[in-house]
Amino acid sequence: MTLTLIIAALVGGCLLFRGHAWLSLVSTPAVVIAGWTATQGDFAAPQMVSTCVLVLVGLITSVPSLRRWILTGPAMTLVAPLLPRMSQTERVALEAGSVWWDGELFSGNPDWAKLAAFEIQPLSPEEESFLEQEVETLCHMTDSSQVDDLGDLPPETWAYLKANGFMGLIIPKKYGGLGFSARAISEIITRCSSHNVTLAITVMLPASLGPAELLLHYGTQEQKEHWLPRLARGDEIPAFALTEPLAGSDAASLTSRGVICHEEWKGKRALGVRLTWNKRYITLAPVATLLGIAFQLEDPDGLIGDEVQRGITLALVPTDLPGVEIGDRHDPLGVKFINGPTTGEEVFVPLSMIIGEAEQVGNGWRMLMDCLSAGRSISLPGLATGATQTTLRTVTSYGLLREQFGMPIVRFEGVEERVSKLAGHAWWMDAARQLTAGAVASGEKPAVLSAIMKAYTTEYMRTTVNQGMDVLAGAAICRGPRNVLAGYYQSIPIGITVEGANILTRTMIIFGQGALRCHPYAFDEVDAVEKNDAALFDRAFSGHVGHVVSTGFRAALLGWSAGLLASNSLPGRTGRATRQATRLSAAFALVSEAAMITLGANLKRKERVTARLADALAHLYFASAAIHRDATRGQRSEEAPFFEWAMRTHLGAVEDAILGVLENLDSRWLARSLRLLMFPLGRQTSPPSDALEQQLALLAISDESVRNDLTHSVHLPKPERGGLGALEQGREVVLKVRPLRKRLNTAVHSGELPKGSEAQVTEAALEKGLITQEEAQLIEEARLLQEDLIQVDTFGPEAYRARCGS
Repeated sequence: MTLTLIIAALVGGCLLFRGHAWLSLVSTPAVVIAGWTATQGDFAAPQMVSTCVLVLVGLITSVPSLRRWILTGPAMTLVAPLLPRMSQTERVALEAGSVWWDGELFSGNPDWAKLAAFEIQPLSPEEESFLEQEVETLCHMTDSSQVDDLGDLPPETWAYLKANGFMGLIIPKKYGGLGFSARAISEIITRCSSHNVTLAITVMLPASLGPAELLLHYGTQEQKEHWLPRLARGDEIPAFALTEPLAGSDAASLTSRGVICHEEWKGKRALGVRLTWNKRYITLAPVATLLGIAFQLEDPDGLIGDEVQRGITLALVPTDLPGVEIGDRHDPLGVKFINGPTTGEEVFVPLSMIIGEAEQVGNGWRMLMDCLSAGRSISLPGLATGATQTTLRTVTSYGLLREQFGMPIVRFEGVEERVSKLAGHAWWMDAARQLTAGAVASGEKPAVLSAIMKAYTTEYMRTTVNQGMDVLAGAAICRGPRNVLAGYYQSIPIGITVEGANILTRTMIIFGQGALRCHPYAFDEVDAVEKNDAALFDRAFSGHVGHVVSTGFRAALLGWSAGLLASNSLPGRTGRATRQATRLSAAFALVSEAAMITLGANLKRKERVTARLADALAHLYFASAAIHRDATRGQRSEEAPFFEWAMRTHLGAVEDAILGVLENLDSRWLARSLRLLMFPLGRQTSPPSDALEQQLALLAISDESVRNDLTHSVHLPKPERGGLGALEQGREVVLKVRPLRKRLNTAVHSGELPKGSEAQVTEAALEKGLITQEEAQLIEEARLLQEDLIQVDTFGPEAYRARCGS
């Protein structure tokens, strides 16, 4: 009988581990009954009773009508008050976009082979050529100091943008645009960001949420044929006006109004909308010729239907119409991209100016959510990645040129620590950017992952730029043409604030949306209760119960085995990493269930809990991006330290987030039980060691191929422009003379040469014939170049007053 129980436990456990809860429920007792019968030699009364009970349980749990009558029907009555209620705007947001890899992470059992098989499509030859020709030309012609002086891009830059297709990156070729992929647009924005933030923002806006994208997805054929060619050529400068003083992060609370009415339009009486709005923070609005306006539409006279309140609607409004006010500008922390308010008073446009015309009346919120579900994953992550790569390249150049106590500052462990973290973040941020852009290019619209990418890459931009500021110190503080990092430092809060403030995104959107959208059953349960659909609830609730049981069992086994029992479908170090990622995915899934079950409808108000769960999901995704990169790039030996650093950093952050949730669950017995199940030995992922971080720093500083790969998106200005281009030239010269300097230092230490300044030692070495005249000249050139490149900008009184606008 003991053997029978062992076999039954193994069978049931294996089925549970694989997610087959119902089969485990019926097969485990079936094995026990069979073994019992075999042991006893006959089928006696106890076995008969047990078999009848088993058959009854099997029937009740497998026949939907019986299950609804006995189990899920009463459960629906009990559960309904605990489930969150969805408003129409919440439902639209939840239904927007698609579920991609985030669904695998929520399942607690990700299919890593599926992720490794996902292929990021390379740039087309046309896209590659555009990146290396037109984009490089654009960056070379844009002088950051001139942008600061003008308060705008120079006129020649604007002309180049219009003449070379930058205004039509997303517009298909048949309408005169370039029709580039999301992957290409991500690369273009990242490259522009590596040079100048104002340039990057100006390039990203026409390719982001706005008139062009909305027309592509929802416009009528006539609207597309009229407006898209004009937008692609730059004849029209677009801006999209959503944010208002009383509707910021809560964009659905618009106060802008439009009323259906008849008025004169081009000499004829026309049916249209009379608009009044007050918008702010609208990029390109001060120079726009075509506004996209989001507003609440009303039809008090029933001119287009019976409903008075028609909902959020989107319209195109030429800015030369009477009543439109543009031109004033905000000053976003001194960053010179064009941004400002716009107001409209009794502005009339015909019904044909509503995007999608009558068919899309009232669908504005859905249109916005659908477009944002993909768009947030491209523009700002590209900007953040470009800023991080440029910061790393700047630090590894300046750190070699700047010396203290007779050695480059990058050789000090304190600076080395900053460099290692910069390099590690640059590696995984680019992996996540490319993976997400690749998913969007393949047709996905991963709403939750887009929110993660926007919020966390801009937060890590804050981290990386501040690390660079710490290293460059005074050289990063004194603004001017020599300063590479000041523009990024100024712009940090902008990326964190726009397209959904990071506080809101982290505390409410990511897990609040993900818990229902990405969970295998939660959305269907809520939907079933709201629709009073017993059949849908039965399927969802039954599946959910099985999912909870299987996830709990898997999380416990993986926790107690330190992940060793997780399946391993990938080879080498990547496969070993997936075991730990699977362990934490199961733990995340289980603690998510615990939070949803214990908090119910109150979960959305427990923002500290949802924020930690968002952290766990985000870092699981970033670990996934690292796994994908390592698997698809063949586990390169030079990338091993970066992969290990990324896994330790992100999986450690997942553990911290989950343990933080457990520390703050109201049910203390449940929290302690879950901790014992999932973390019997406590925290299992150790942070990156000092030795590992030293490896990263050394590779980023000294290995030119690794450094170039880490900063592959960076535009390198010409040296005569100063800034990064000059630092790069200085770095090359310093590296070239390093062997000569080492030879002289050895001679000084041995007593062959007297101590003194570098110029004195060089002269003595030349007199003794230890170096040639050419070598002495090279050392002197390097010394003078170093002295020049570590200087900071200064301004005379008149020039400084001019910089201050006086």
